Amino acid sequence: MAVHQCFVLFVTLLILPFALAQLKKEESLDSKVHQLMEWNSKKSVIRLTGDKFKLYVKTPPKNYSMVVMLTALQPQRGCSVCKQANDEFQIVANSWRYSQQYSNKLFFAMVDYDEGSDVFQSMKLNTAPVFMHFPAKGKQKKGDTLDIHRVGFAAEQLTKWIGERTDIQIRIFRPPNYSGTVALALLFAMIGGLLYFKRNNLEFLYNKTSWSILALAVIFAMTSGQMWNHIRGPPVMHRNPTTGEMHYIHGSSQGQFIMETYIVMLLNTAIVVGFILLNEAESIKTDPGKKKVLSLVGLGCVTIFFSLLLSIFRSKYQGYPYSFLFK
Repeated sequence: MAVHQCFVLFVTLLILPFALAQLKKEESLDSKVHQLMEWNSKKSVIRLTGDKFKLYVKTPPKNYSMVVMLTALQPQRGCSVCKQANDEFQIVANSWRYSQQYSNKLFFAMVDYDEGSDVFQSMKLNTAPVFMHFPAKGKQKKGDTLDIHRVGFAAEQLTKWIGERTDIQIRIFRPPNYSGTVALALLFAMIGGLLYFKRNNLEFLYNKTSWSILALAVIFAMTSGQMWNHIRGPPVMHRNPTTGEMHYIHGSSQGQFIMETYIVMLLNTAIVVGFILLNEAESIKTDPGKKKVLSLVGLGCVTIFFSLLLSIFRSKYQGYPYSFLFK
């Protein structure tokens, strides 16, 4: 009997530390989840300092995933993209916070450089914004950092990336934006007023030049990638974190910057203007000297700006010009 009691006491003493550690671990996890839920009830995106980031994001135990945006929103930082990225991130967080699937398995957080510069140093980051996923268990993988230069940071792209990392599908609910409706109403009002005051003289509706300029403007906007910008929400430009050099042209055929679309639009416009000058130089009623000058200006526009357009194309599509013959 004494041997049995000694064995029970030995097993109890052996298991007790592990049981106490597990109990303490569960209490710590419950405390962390409770605190995150309390913060999340006030704001969809939880603001973290360096200490809070270390405790709630990096330190186990965890049974929840965290999507963190590391950014620099202070005006003195001069991050023009951070504000746009923050707006899209807020839309995603609000869509999750007020969805029927909302649970304590996923939280959205933000670390501003001026509130947690030590986080940037520990993660070896020298650029912003950066979106990172911290899984509930295990270490981070390569795909846990969003490649915003390839896919952008629009809310729809963020939710797709989050779904791939967490298997949680979030339906985006954007706040109503009446600016488009108001602008359309003003446009129709202007057109209606113009037609009313010009009802006795509608010859301007048959002006080919006006319709041609309008058609070219739409074509330039579409061929330069404005719709892609609207869907993907790419950054305006990119600063190389190593050299500090500013890049206006994306180095891959799978992405582009907003500034790049305006450059391409201007080049296309200049090329078309060159062709128009070449075409109209002969029909203009003026002396031969001016016709020659117009022809040379048109030829120069086509040659120079088309060469610049080809150089941009070659930098984005490696291997151009292509060949039908194998070497």
